[in-house]
Amino acid sequence: MRPVGILGGMGPEATILLMQKVLRAVPAQDDGDHIPLIVHQNPQVPSRIAALIDGQGADPSPVLVGMARDLQAAGAQALAMPCNTAHHYVRALGDAVDLPFLNMPDPTAKAVSRRGAQRIGLLASPAVRFVGVFDAAFALAGLEPVFPVDDTPVLSVIRAVKSGAVPADGVLAGAAQRLMDQGCDHVLVACTELSLLTGDLPDDLPWTDSLDCLTTAIVDFAKG
Repeated sequence: MRPVGILGGMGPEATILLMQKVLRAVPAQDDGDHIPLIVHQNPQVPSRIAALIDGQGADPSPVLVGMARDLQAAGAQALAMPCNTAHHYVRALGDAVDLPFLNMPDPTAKAVSRRGAQRIGLLASPAVRFVGVFDAAFALAGLEPVFPVDDTPVLSVIRAVKSGAVPADGVLAGAAQRLMDQGCDHVLVACTELSLLTGDLPDDLPWTDSLDCLTTAIVDFAKG
């Protein structure tokens, strides 16, 4: 199998969650059946929220580029990054290393489209909307992105998770329901901090987690 390099640390718990999802996605009979991952867990990547929302943070690009080069030198044959917002910096990574990048928007848009959805409510950092992380992939798949009328509550949940706090039960479910009330037919969890809370979503809600789509892309690439 081909090793995949993970640019992690932008939400350390989310990186661990991705690794767990990859582990569970493989019906392994022995150690050697699992996907080889090379993980660069660097929580010192400058805040994407500070840089893109507050407009006063350091540029994360140089640190991400350094991580990508480290992973290439370590033997990774592709890169993946479990942070939706950080996909704004993918072009810088592509210019720095000669490795394919397994992004989140493309497989996510395809997965949502296969489920027959059209009007997609995004539970994400406001930065995802500001920089249009999913815009191109959604346009290609004929999907309409819809964001909360007020995304302050969602950002508050993201900040709470980053600080180690446990949001109140029903917070994510409430935010998802408000998107459905805006006329959405599907909800996309597009922040890996929120991926930690998907157990809060009701069974009858149609939803997709972009982290699950990245997991599938990693497994497919590694198996060749």
